[in-house]
Parts: sequence; structure tokens; C-alpha cells
Amino acid sequence: MSGATPAELLDDILATVGEPAAGGAVTFNGVDPVLPTAFKMGELGAASIGAAALQVGRMHAERTGVEQDIEVDVEAAAVAMRSSRQLVVNPPLIAPALHTVGTYRTGDGRYLFTQRLFPHHFERQLEVLGCRADEAEIAAAIAKRSGAELEEAMVANGASAALVRTRGEWEQLPQSSAVASLPLMEITRIGDADPIPLPGGERPLSGLRVLDVTRVLAGPTAARTLAEQGADVLRISSALMPDDRRMMIDTGHGKRSTVLDLRTAPDLATLRGLVAGADVFSQGYRPGALAALGLSPEELAEMRPGIVALSFSAFGRLGPWSGRRGFDSIVQSVSGISLENGDGEKPRSLPANPLDYITGYLGAFGVLAALRRRAREGGSYHVQVSLAQAGHYLYGLPRTDRALADTRPAEPTPEQVQRLSLHRQSEFGELSYLAPVARFSKTPAEWALPSVPADHDAARWA
Repeated sequence: MSGATPAELLDDILATVGEPAAGGAVTFNGVDPVLPTAFKMGELGAASIGAAALQVGRMHAERTGVEQDIEVDVEAAAVAMRSSRQLVVNPPLIAPALHTVGTYRTGDGRYLFTQRLFPHHFERQLEVLGCRADEAEIAAAIAKRSGAELEEAMVANGASAALVRTRGEWEQLPQSSAVASLPLMEITRIGDADPIPLPGGERPLSGLRVLDVTRVLAGPTAARTLAEQGADVLRISSALMPDDRRMMIDTGHGKRSTVLDLRTAPDLATLRGLVAGADVFSQGYRPGALAALGLSPEELAEMRPGIVALSFSAFGRLGPWSGRRGFDSIVQSVSGISLENGDGEKPRSLPANPLDYITGYLGAFGVLAALRRRAREGGSYHVQVSLAQAGHYLYGLPRTDRALADTRPAEPTPEQVQRLSLHRQSEFGELSYLAPVARFSKTPAEWALPSVPADHDAARWA
């Protein structure tokens, strides 16, 4: 990767799954640091966005013979790594009573990071701690116990927390070795099918049907990226699984949305019927959850030969933590990223969610690469990405100048955000949100539909 410029990173991403080099087809503008971190999250974000955009350009050229120029700005990519934080809704959304994350000193002098984005995770943390939802009580309870013991107790109780580790401590764990043994992403042929031509229509991805069975950030970002160029994306929500309203609105651009209860036979049958007409099935639930319902990638390929299944996980498909729940900030904490990003003593999370968003853009790229392969060779495919693999890759890149990074503002400036934002009316009110990052000379990226409530649409293809 040499100096690891965005163009070099793009070619490395392409090579990971056997795609030819970009050959200058994507122009990158700007460099890191954009935000106050020495990690090259803006440039890797730009390369990941560029990878998905390049595949769109290639698909469009293969179908129409028309080439186009693609540009990606590192500044816009870096701000996009915190896209949901830049969403403005009028009337405003109700803020949570407590912070959705917290870092606390433990009884043995370590730090414990707690992720409480969802109420049920927070309740499980409080059960372990034996206290009320009060910051002083939480801090006091954590200060009485060791970090490693608390991490294991939280995980065993279905909560989400992490002992903050140095990179050296992470590399001593079996899960670290498992993640390091995997490539950045994988595309595997899982079934036979006749070649299926690329979608046809006014836009590059018109006619492409995507089932988005995901929540939070990485999975929804992948499907939102496909919607940028005309894919018909149907989000499948569950009334049983809470979602973050801000993140749901921000990743909902361009999608229709319905609610199904997959515990019931009728709704499970409805989903199976949708699979029969889908090109892509993207899922981000814990490994094995949908397989238990007969919806493993291999079973999907039997139901719909030629399907591309996209799977997201926190810690990858190998290792003792492969089934463990996790979030971007959890992976940062356990793998040494947040400690290095701090002052060497106290951890500090990156000023964005780059592992989530980069994994999402890589997922969209993998889907498009698999669809082009399907058009040439036939077959059904399984694309696998994880937050930990993205984090491992990011950690391995050269750093930008730390002193220069420290001069950057903690938040994007209002002028930056305004320059990168769009505005529209929705059923949530007036939205101000970041525009698609990749710029196409012939097929401008846009979301044709505004974000909608979870139960807005019927469970059928448009």
C-alpha cells in the first residue's frame, strides 16, 4: 500500500476480492486529517465509498457503453463517517435521558466502556451492577469490581461492554489472531445458477431488489448506498428489536420500510416470498439468528438461485468471539484503537463511527462485485464483512501527523456540514442530512424517496 493514499487503498480493496485495479477511474480530493485523529479514517472511508462507486460505474458502462467520471472528497467522506450525528430533524428528536455510552474506572484501575444505545442492553448492565440508572451509582458499582470480570459478566448477561485494552493485550487474545487471519472482506460462491444480466432501467441499479434486514449503522448504510443509484430497497423492521430513531432516519433515505414478526409463521412466509423475488438479502443480526429460522445464506440460495447474501458481524466469522454482539465503539475499545486515540492513559473513541460506515460501504461494494460476477458466470454468492476486520485494516495503516490532527475541530464546522447537506420534507418533519459522497458525471447519486417510518409500506416489491 506504500503511503496508503486513497487511490492505493482503493486498489487494495479491489484486489482483496479479485477485482481489477481502478486505473484512475476515481479521483480523490483532499487528505486526512479532517477530524482530530491520527487514524486515516477519512481516506479509508473515501476509498471504501470509491470502491462501491467504481462498481456502479463499471456496471453502468457494461450495460450502456457509457463511461463516466467519479470523484470522492476526503473531507466529505470523513464527515460521512459520522453521518447520523449530522442529521437535523425539525421538530427535534427527543434526546435520551442518559448518555448512550460511558467509560468508567474499574476497581483494578482499568477502564470499562459501556454501550447502552438500546434500553434492553442498559437494563442488562444494571442487573450485573445491581444499581439504578444513575450515573453516580453506576460509577460506584463499577469502581468496586475488576474490569475483566465485569466485561465477562456483562457479555454473559447479554449486555454490551468492553474492557479497554492496549493493542498488545488485544493481540494476545485468540480473537485477535482469528480476525488477523481473515482478509478485509470475502465473497464466496455458495450455489449454482444461470447468469443473470445486470439490472436495466433509467439509473445504474434500477430493477435491483434489495431486502435490508439490518439495523443500527453498517447494514443500513450498505443498503442506503445501493439506493443512491436506483435500487429498490425494502427494509424489514422488527417490533421486537429496538432501533435508534436518529440512525434509522439517517440510513433510511431511498428505502421503503415494512415490519414483520419472524416468530410468526405468516410473517416468516411473507419474508420467504420476498426472497423469491430478491437479488440481494442483507442481514446484520447476530450470527446464527436468521439461520435458526431457515434463512442461512445457503438456504436463501436454494430459495432464490442467483441471490447475493450479505452478512455483517462485529468480530468476524472465526474465533471464540465470532458470535459476540458488538458495536463500532466496542471494537475500538477492545482492540487498542480508543486507547491509542486517547492520551496513552485515558481512552478516547474516534470522532466518528468509521468501523460501522466503512464496513457498510464495503458491504455495498461486495454486493456489486458479486452481482457483476453473477452476470458473467452465474451462481449465488455470500459476501461477509465485519467491524473487527475493518478495524484491523484501519489500525494497520500509517498515521497522519498527530500534532496536526490535534488542531482540527472536535466537530465538523457548521459551514462544512451546510456545504455537504441536503434538505427535504418527510413524515418525521424537515430533515437536514448529508448528501451522497461519491459524485458521478453521468448518473448523479440521489435518494428518490425520503426516509419513512418503520411500518410505512406493504411487504411487497414495488
